[in-house]
Amino acid sequence: MQPAGKNLYEQPEVKNLCKAFLALQSEEECVLFLQDLMTIREIQDMTQRLSVAQLLREGLGYSQIMERVSVSSATISRVNRCLSYGDGGYETVLSRIQEDAK
Repeated sequence: MQPAGKNLYEQPEVKNLCKAFLALQSEEECVLFLQDLMTIREIQDMTQRLSVAQLLREGLGYSQIMERVSVSSATISRVNRCLSYGDGGYETVLSRIQEDAK
């Protein structure tokens, strides 16, 4: 695999990972795949980032988020940058989660 960067997402291995996620047909299948694929710490990190994105989207400030989610201000800042200047991945997922909740 080549070094990380924009071209990372064009690599066949990354595309295969995306296809793997898209092949999952239920929340249970997704949990089983995540358990096999990642460490507990990696799963915790991803869930924290998603929670931070949701809270930022709701308008909470950094200190409020740090109280609710055990993350550093650097993590909040990184997620905020992705929400503000990223490619829209968080926004897509958060919108769909919100729609499914209705």
